[in-house]
Amino acid sequence: MKKILLLGGSRYLLPAIQSAHDLGVYVITCDYLPNNYAHKFSDEYHNISIVDKKAVLILAEKLKIDGIISYATDPGVVTAAYVAKKMGLSGIPYESAIILQNKGKFRRFLEKHGFNTPTTNVYHSWEEIKHHLREIIYPVIVKPTDSAGSKGVTRVDRPVEMFEAVSVAIKHSFSHEIIVEQFIEKSGFSSDTDSFSIDGDIVFFSLNDQWFDQNAANVYTPAAFCWPSTMPIVHQKKLHADIQRLLCLLHMGTSIYNIETRLGMDGKPYIMEVSPRAGGNRLAEVLRYACGQDIIRASIQGALGMTVDRLIDPLYQGYWGLVVLHSRKAGIYKNIYIDNRLDDKIIEKDMWVVPGDEVKCFTGANESIGTLVLHSNNQDELMDILTNIEKLIMIEVQ
Repeated sequence: MKKILLLGGSRYLLPAIQSAHDLGVYVITCDYLPNNYAHKFSDEYHNISIVDKKAVLILAEKLKIDGIISYATDPGVVTAAYVAKKMGLSGIPYESAIILQNKGKFRRFLEKHGFNTPTTNVYHSWEEIKHHLREIIYPVIVKPTDSAGSKGVTRVDRPVEMFEAVSVAIKHSFSHEIIVEQFIEKSGFSSDTDSFSIDGDIVFFSLNDQWFDQNAANVYTPAAFCWPSTMPIVHQKKLHADIQRLLCLLHMGTSIYNIETRLGMDGKPYIMEVSPRAGGNRLAEVLRYACGQDIIRASIQGALGMTVDRLIDPLYQGYWGLVVLHSRKAGIYKNIYIDNRLDDKIIEKDMWVVPGDEVKCFTGANESIGTLVLHSNNQDELMDILTNIEKLIMIEVQ
């Protein structure tokens, strides 16, 4: 029986655990939180921080694993690549993982190789940045170089707002490193969804529309998604070509990717992030619904050096949406009310809290309280639902 080590323990690992078990694979999970949800479903758990790559390597060698993956978990991506390199396992290049997982290094790489990218500067403290406030062209986005789930991200429009934004970003950075980058005003919707490469060639490429709750505590945390993307096809093709060129430059192999892109008001398509792991928010699961292709299973196969099932670019069966259920305020969860007009549109309802549970305001993907998967045969209908979602779904918190 092959063994796979999955780094992390959030509920987002469940589909990867299930896919591995379906393939007859023994699943080991690892992180520093023994009560994390996914550990109940793995075959074995070890209490080791996933950012301690040397400790994880010692564990992996002791267990004689056949593959390692950081599924939907950003902090473990570099560690997984490091262990794979040291043990001669399937994986992406360690050096490339470092570039892709650090927003500052990634921006510099994009700029060096002629990709569209926002102007970016890297800082490590308020002392470094405070003398340059008048030189910055506002608005800018301030965020950690090494966090995910939109944690620690703030838009800054004036110098007086910078201190608080820098403080928040540094607080959410493992390395206490942040970037201040030009804000790219988007045309239409930004995209945040998953794709897949085999031996560095993109075999499954998806784009979607990303929606935000403008009344949430963090307006940059995605609150909903829909497929397929409404981005003009000419720009979708350009992004496909640019991302393929990026993967070639980085000598990438077989991997799933969470990719964020946007079309700027300047008419240029931008690659915002390419992370070699599945996206949170169950994106790959919705894609499995939407087009019948399983890039979750492919991730397990690729990590174990197995032949990956045939994949092609998605052919969507109708129009699909994912609503990230969340609370705009902290308190005690009481109930959820869903308008009956959604009854025949809901394919799956997944609640992660029960009445009496404490919930927090929506500052990042880790504060989600559940999801809804929606399907419609009419694009306008789905777009109307997502536009008016706050009138159709109410989260009651005391």
